[in-house]
Amino acid sequence: MTRPHSTDRSLHRFCPFCGSALQQRQVSGRLRRVCPACGHVQYRSPVVGVAAVIEEAETAAVLGGSAIEAATGHPVAPAERRVLLGRRSASYAGLYCLPCGYVEFDEEIREALVRETEEETGLIVEPGAVLAVHSNFHDPDHQSVGVWFRAQPAGGILRPGDDIDALVFVPVPEPGVPLAFPTDARVLAALART
Repeated sequence: MTRPHSTDRSLHRFCPFCGSALQQRQVSGRLRRVCPACGHVQYRSPVVGVAAVIEEAETAAVLGGSAIEAATGHPVAPAERRVLLGRRSASYAGLYCLPCGYVEFDEEIREALVRETEEETGLIVEPGAVLAVHSNFHDPDHQSVGVWFRAQPAGGILRPGDDIDALVFVPVPEPGVPLAFPTDARVLAALART
């Protein structure tokens, strides 16, 4: 698998602790930026993201089919396995993804899933099993490790929010809409095999 290389865009130029200009040095077998004054080494580590896999049938059982039709403009398709995607309005505008976001500092990963899902979809969910864990390289200067959870709707009002401007339930594994993130396609493909 070919991965894009990161650029200097994600590197600090000055020490976040003392403000000195950073210099490049070999540390632990890699060229890294190091503060000559206080010794701080800039290690670039991926951030952690979470994503919710929410099935239409489970959502309809909690909210009712009319709530789904009101939010998505489409009736429930009981014979088809479908999952919830949101259309992005900021980064990757116009492309679709599973409801997702980043884990905040001092936040437990499942709390982040509940928070991000409610912000983007209006749904209150209960986190279930971990379905997948993948490294995300689609933005080489902002790499992340994503954790995809099955998420059971428990309430709320289905409506787009935050950086999502539309919601749609799509068939698994072929969503029929352009995806923002390659790893979501991998998760949908794996979900179809379960």
